[in-house]
Amino acid sequence: MASNVLDGKDLIKFITAGAANLREHAQIVNDLNVFPIPDGDTGENMSLTIEGGIGAFGGAGEGAIGDSIGEASSKIASGMLMNARGNSGVILSQLFAGIADRLKDKKTASVIDLADALKMGVDRAYKAVVNPTEGTILTVARETSDFVYSRVNDESSGSSLMDDTLKEMRDSLDRTPELLSVLKEAGVVDSGGAGLYYIVEGIYRTLRGEGTTGEAYTAAPTQKKLDFGKFTEFDVMKYGYCTEFLLRLQTSKIELSSFKIDKLISFLTTVGDSIVAFQNGTIVKVHVHTMTPGMVLDYCQKYGEFLTIKIENMTLEHNESTVTNNFMAHGEIVKAEKQAKRKKYATIAVANGGGIQKTFRDLGADFVIDGGQTKNPSSEDFIRAFDTVNADTIFVLPNNSNIILAARQAAELYEKSDVRVIDSKTIGDGYAALTMLSYDSADSEKIVQNFTEAMEGVQTGEVSIAVRDAKIGGMEIHCGDYIGFCGKSMLSCDRERIETARKLADSLKAGEHEFMIVIYGKSVGTEEREDFHTSITKSYPKLELYEIDGGQDIYDYLLILQ
Repeated sequence: MASNVLDGKDLIKFITAGAANLREHAQIVNDLNVFPIPDGDTGENMSLTIEGGIGAFGGAGEGAIGDSIGEASSKIASGMLMNARGNSGVILSQLFAGIADRLKDKKTASVIDLADALKMGVDRAYKAVVNPTEGTILTVARETSDFVYSRVNDESSGSSLMDDTLKEMRDSLDRTPELLSVLKEAGVVDSGGAGLYYIVEGIYRTLRGEGTTGEAYTAAPTQKKLDFGKFTEFDVMKYGYCTEFLLRLQTSKIELSSFKIDKLISFLTTVGDSIVAFQNGTIVKVHVHTMTPGMVLDYCQKYGEFLTIKIENMTLEHNESTVTNNFMAHGEIVKAEKQAKRKKYATIAVANGGGIQKTFRDLGADFVIDGGQTKNPSSEDFIRAFDTVNADTIFVLPNNSNIILAARQAAELYEKSDVRVIDSKTIGDGYAALTMLSYDSADSEKIVQNFTEAMEGVQTGEVSIAVRDAKIGGMEIHCGDYIGFCGKSMLSCDRERIETARKLADSLKAGEHEFMIVIYGKSVGTEEREDFHTSITKSYPKLELYEIDGGQDIYDYLLILQ
């Protein structure tokens, strides 16, 4: 790369480096969570989004195209748009789509071209959000873009400008708590902004000829909790292993110039799927779902030695690993075949937990995408679901505020149907909307109106465990406490889970409602459910209580009040 000019190969190299640095720090970004519960997924969402852009080259990296930066940027943006998940992932994909729009006809790009492209990317990212909030990834991107734009000129050196830009970006990130009070109260910076910082840091370090590991924003690590009871001595492996590693190529084993990532990918396709593989210098990043991780490791060790290895039994993780054209039915994956006959209307919902998914199908949902907090579907996952239901008009209930943007992005990309995304932000919203599902009016606008009206006044309370000490809403929270909240409001806290749920019901003024739906998470046993039932019916004798064995992760209790 010349000091002031970037071509397609340079772009792929730098974006790959940024993705690698983000992946190294993904858990740190996840842990920058306002509520101290184990639902942080921003780092993972952003990693999967940018890795989807790199994966658009089929792992062939810079050899997949010529030198054109326009072609490279377009392909990266397209892959990111399809793989975007979570609000920060969607915003990141829109940022790159705007950059690609500016560079699409260019063979190479000057520093001025890149500054213009970044500005266009920021503009597009802001337009993708209905009500942009400052103190988020948008702010960090905008302030960084403004700084670059004010400093760039024909004599600017990419290397020297990056020094100052990274410092300004860090300062911008450090200012996010001053712009968003919830961040300040929680004592964290914005997680999406941190993810963007790590991408740029990876680019910066590669530009300087350094490795990708950089200074991290400190946050208490969240240890993933696994239920070993999901896979006993009587079970048979169905879903395989999620296998990830970093491999350092070794001159003692191969001639470095002879290594071809596409040959490695060809092998991986014979033993697995969900493959992401790319090369950054002498480090190779691999992600694959396989029944035989040993074969993968043996093969790859011919080229070098492992820097990191992670192998997870996907049955323990979620009982299923990827969101495909399948749905869950009480822990079993059921294949959802495309409807042969095209329908006028269809409804798609997103939910986690076999019990909730069955309830949604019983209420009339044609397709339930398995997803939710920590498991956000990508735009491509929605598009697959759209293809499956095969309808003229498709209504989508994301049921999570962090999934709505990906659903909308998928709707904009999809041209085979009229897709209407309903602004359902919780499982309670989705439940209420589906209770009013009717296509009798044969009027799409009326159906949307019915969904919207059904969600009015619905409150969804959630109970989960705290994974760090915090002070939120004047409430002192200690690691291991259970906390209850509704939206962004912390409402209850106790060392006992059932007591937290009781206090949450009180705070939500359950006695003033006609009925309450309680959805129990997978960790809440029969005895505790019976105790909660007795307590609620005694405290609120006029309240109609409906109970569902939801089987969901993260949230031990979901209380829906109407």
